[in-house]
Amino acid sequence: MAFVSQLSQFTLSAVTPKTQFTPRASVFAPNSVKIGAKRVEKTRIWTGELVRERPSFRVRVGSEEELGPEKEEGPSVAVAEVEEKEEEVKTVEPSEIDRLKKALVTSFYGTNRGLRATSETRAEIIELITQLEAKNPTPAPTEALTLLNGKWILAYTSFAGLFPLLSRGTLPLVTVEEISQIIDSENFTVQNIVQFAGPLATTSISTSAKFEVRSPKRVQIKFEEGIIGTPQLTDSIVIPENVEFLGQKIDFTPFKGIINSVQDTASSVAKTISRQPPLKFSFSNSNAESWLLTTYLDEELRISRGDGGSVFVLIKEGSSLLTA
Repeated sequence: MAFVSQLSQFTLSAVTPKTQFTPRASVFAPNSVKIGAKRVEKTRIWTGELVRERPSFRVRVGSEEELGPEKEEGPSVAVAEVEEKEEEVKTVEPSEIDRLKKALVTSFYGTNRGLRATSETRAEIIELITQLEAKNPTPAPTEALTLLNGKWILAYTSFAGLFPLLSRGTLPLVTVEEISQIIDSENFTVQNIVQFAGPLATTSISTSAKFEVRSPKRVQIKFEEGIIGTPQLTDSIVIPENVEFLGQKIDFTPFKGIINSVQDTASSVAKTISRQPPLKFSFSNSNAESWLLTTYLDEELRISRGDGGSVFVLIKEGSSLLTA
């Protein structure tokens, strides 16, 4: 305090290159000294040869016009907070639904669309499905038909009626490449397609149906026609070393020479078949009707429940979930 009282006995004036000190009363000359109450990191006041540090005051020499207004010094803490917020914006955490969908698709690995799923895996899948259904972003799927449009790939099912089709032993040398469903909401049609691949050609079996909206989640499906597609020749014929049929493993190694000799004949037969039109058949009995309840729907994933409590999980064509 003694230093402040001594300081009040002087007035600083910038009239010459050398600063002159003029004794006056205990009042500062107007427009000559500006004292700001803003805290600064370091301020020095010169009084002769003595230099003292004042952490809470700044003394500026000159008129207010020369000095101008003081500039606000933003604290470094505020800058750090802004940078932290910008970093938070750049890093987008996956939502709970995204995590559940990824976990569900991962649980399908090695199950062959549900055919080889163990009881433990099935229980895990049902638990994930239940959690997703509770977070369904589309509570009324039949009122959002545009989301249903397009091609959906079957990733998992508990429908036992498809298991004989998926089993290799049922159709020797033939594998199921894809099971899909194409929905046209404008014409209210559904087409189910199963694609097969064999050593000589690929073909497909499809069914076409009409559907009617019965509730915000439920549709009634009536099958009208089935089509067995024309076989398409493959680029090369691949003969496996062995095939399991009716519980017995058949070794083809000793017959490779004979098989190679008849490949040309087989190719000729396949070419003849491939020129034939698709074979169509109609459905006329009451068993050609079914219903489907959509319990989860978004842009890339659909979960439906059918007759007997069977579950179908389908992924939209082009979705990254197909490669997860």
